[in-house]
Amino acid sequence: MSRSQSVEDYLKSIYKLQQEEEKKGVSTTKLAAEIGVSNASVTNMLKRLSDMGMVNYESYYGTRLTDSGEKIALEIIRHHRLLELYLKEMMGYSWDEVHDEAEKLEHHISEQFEDKIAELLNDPKVDPHGDPIPTKDGKMPKIQTKRLSSVEANQPFIVRRVKNQSPELLRYLEKQGIIPGVKIEVVSKEPFDGPVQVNVENRTTTIGFKIAEDIYVVDPAGG
Repeated sequence: MSRSQSVEDYLKSIYKLQQEEEKKGVSTTKLAAEIGVSNASVTNMLKRLSDMGMVNYESYYGTRLTDSGEKIALEIIRHHRLLELYLKEMMGYSWDEVHDEAEKLEHHISEQFEDKIAELLNDPKVDPHGDPIPTKDGKMPKIQTKRLSSVEANQPFIVRRVKNQSPELLRYLEKQGIIPGVKIEVVSKEPFDGPVQVNVENRTTTIGFKIAEDIYVVDPAGG
């Protein structure tokens, strides 16, 4: 069945919000904000997706993907994250540039092209930001991580993932040396969501609490 880019974008956005909402359905308002359209436009598309069997949609109760909707969402996410890694590793893009380029390309590559990228990159497990890459058979790998903002001081961790991928933030973090794979240790945390002082590869720097919330780490033994 032929799918429009708009349909794929909706399914991908619903999947993303569904992970944040856990067991709750995704609200029309949140989906509208994520995609950047009106609530009325979202409602119309959700009814269409429901008719296609891609979502379970009920007014006032939110929306959840069906199995077929989730399969498509994960396929597009796999395309996106493989493309991000390909752009960085093979074409020299920086990690703050790859998202927008991958957004343009993710809807247009064939399954054969996807397989070739995966083969060329030795079947990678994560993208440049540390996000897990869905498997070919449509499974999202589970990664046990902790927010940097929540860990105890004076314990070493490895940066695993950066959730907020705005180009400005990624450039800032790279200047601070905070990228996936580096060793990091909280030195001190100010109360009331104050700044967090961290040691990165034997260099001390200070970042905001909100930034620390979007940095996910793992124990060195499990990283």
